[in-house]
Amino acid sequence: MGGLYSPTEPHEKGMLDVGDGNLVYWEVCGNPDGKPALVVHGGPGSGCSENMRRYFDPDRYRVVLFDQRGCGRSTPHASNPATDMRHNTTQHLIADMERLREHLGIDRWLLFGGSWGSTLVLAYAEQYPGRVAEIVISSVTTTRRSEIDWLYRGVGRFFPGQWERFLAGVPGTPRDGDIVAAYARLMEHPEAAVRNKAVADWCAWEDAVLSGETNGASNPYGDRPPAAQQALVRICSSYFSHGAWLEEGVLLREAHRLAGIPGVLVHGRLDMGSPLDTAWKLNRAWSGSELNVVETAGHLANAATRDCVLRALDRFAVGQARS
Repeated sequence: MGGLYSPTEPHEKGMLDVGDGNLVYWEVCGNPDGKPALVVHGGPGSGCSENMRRYFDPDRYRVVLFDQRGCGRSTPHASNPATDMRHNTTQHLIADMERLREHLGIDRWLLFGGSWGSTLVLAYAEQYPGRVAEIVISSVTTTRRSEIDWLYRGVGRFFPGQWERFLAGVPGTPRDGDIVAAYARLMEHPEAAVRNKAVADWCAWEDAVLSGETNGASNPYGDRPPAAQQALVRICSSYFSHGAWLEEGVLLREAHRLAGIPGVLVHGRLDMGSPLDTAWKLNRAWSGSELNVVETAGHLANAATRDCVLRALDRFAVGQARS
């Protein structure tokens, strides 16, 4: 593969009023008459990046990107402690995606996302299968409580020192207690210093889990701007302390609803934060999906992961544009 496509700029953008005082930022790039595709970012709470546009052939795709509630350019921003988190749940985000589809006059669209984005893609597609043409997801997660417990406790056996520091960030929480919920409470603390320390401790743990992939060259969480870190940790801890408001295992149980939707799953065998078994179980439950295991990759995309995703998106681009 020749790598990602050249950078493109949006030819359309706006702020969609989704209710509850929330405005969701959206943008459209590529060919206005091309095949519609929606990019669903990770986190939750990361926001979109310009690089996400570059996975799509701008001559063949009409690419829609949006910042989920509370992050990126959407308002109100979760970094503001006055922002009410009661109106930021998985069901709210699914409703926002459907409202955006209607706003843009799209009949069916391809869905593309990774990590938390894969969970949100699956949740939307299982609720609105008739609106989904194809799915491409990487670093597959379904945000089961067992997956959350692995990321914030189980994988600590590989990083015992860093996990002890993560646990120490929530004094009084037992080793077998709900660490994520404890951090969520800290993120609602009235004192900025308390919230800031919780953000730093959370980001340090997330970076530790990814350290085998980054080799210390970068800290994907700790290198973000302060407001972006605040929003990410507040939203992540809120979602994960509630199991993303999903019944345990529901996305795997209801995967039969995706039958007939072509899907490509791309997952790194060396993914420490999201072990391969989730992608494997989804592939078995979803007739019509294919699983690409990237032997050299972890959670973050490497060249081999990008090639798999690009091949899938290029293959699906030949289908008839739907709008």
